[in-house]
Amino acid sequence: MNADLSRRRFIQSSACAACAFSLGGGVWGATELTPTQELSDREAMHYEHLDGLTIRCLLCPKECRVADKERGYCGVRENHGGAYKTLVYGRPCSFGVDPIEKKPLFHYLPGTGAFSLATAGCNIECKFCQNWDISQFRPEQIRMFDCPPADIAQLAIEKKCQTIAYTYSEPVIFYEYMLDCADEGRKKSLGSVMISNGYIQEKPLRELLPKLTAVKIDFKAYTEKFYKQTCSGELQPVLKALEIIHEMGVWLELVVLIIPTLNDSDDETKGMVQWISEHLGKDVPIHFTRFHPMYKIKNLPSTPIPTLERLHKIAKQAGLNYVYIGNVPGHTAENTYCPKCNNVVIRRLGYKIMLDGFEDGKCKKCKTPIPGVWKDPLKDESRR
Repeated sequence: MNADLSRRRFIQSSACAACAFSLGGGVWGATELTPTQELSDREAMHYEHLDGLTIRCLLCPKECRVADKERGYCGVRENHGGAYKTLVYGRPCSFGVDPIEKKPLFHYLPGTGAFSLATAGCNIECKFCQNWDISQFRPEQIRMFDCPPADIAQLAIEKKCQTIAYTYSEPVIFYEYMLDCADEGRKKSLGSVMISNGYIQEKPLRELLPKLTAVKIDFKAYTEKFYKQTCSGELQPVLKALEIIHEMGVWLELVVLIIPTLNDSDDETKGMVQWISEHLGKDVPIHFTRFHPMYKIKNLPSTPIPTLERLHKIAKQAGLNYVYIGNVPGHTAENTYCPKCNNVVIRRLGYKIMLDGFEDGKCKKCKTPIPGVWKDPLKDESRR
């Protein structure tokens, strides 16, 4: 599989977007998909035994204490007589072939397709979740498929994707399935990217990262108040996860969904971008994306575009090199600019890209290296 990017290639990534859908079962390509309502009984990783049959989950920072026959907060991990089980191993509920730009990952194999999948469940509850109809449901409440990791890799090959993306809901809660899909993908030279909230403990994260080729974290906000009141989560564990991802050298991009009055202040953004600059460096791409009323937050308006532009300016003034505005098709801040000469190196319109200003991982005009994963990471581990 050749991932090298040819110069002046105009890529019709929007064609991939048209392929994104949830399946109704049957045959998709050459691989038969079998609907099932049977839950997995695969033993989960990362838990410890407490008194009696009670266990404590050590996968995410909630550290759920789970009695026999009960489930953790995520709703997809259950105690069976002192053995903790994952109920969604090999039980995806959604598939799609997405442009990698949709994740969004702007510095990772631009113009390529990502075979995307999700199971039911999440370890937090964002009141603005756009996929609440799978993330906030238990597996037996939605339609699932029997799809072992080898079939996922085969489907990705059939759909001519270069990457498997764990996305839509929260991949941390189907951790074991993600690990094995990544292994099966690697056998076929497929990379794996995790689209996550970053709410995961250190040990499982460190074990997972060598399997991945990129990570995008939804950085919800820069206050504990927002995480607790709007997401039922915590900020500090996410900050720790970001530092670990950066330390271990896996390509990282950040998305911040800007919600009017909740996380759009100048002071909060200044604090966030300063922390990013100090702990992750100035080359980590950050995407400020536009909110639209959704799920439990329908009383607030869509984010005004001038708000996004104001926060974009703050991040640039803080020295971050790759700052984007998302969910605003056609905005000039969707493009990638050379931080040295300001040449447009990658131009974007929706999911369409044009690489006229980009050559061999560098700005074509001044030859400044642009950080990212531009070649198949499983064939060439060197990253610029």
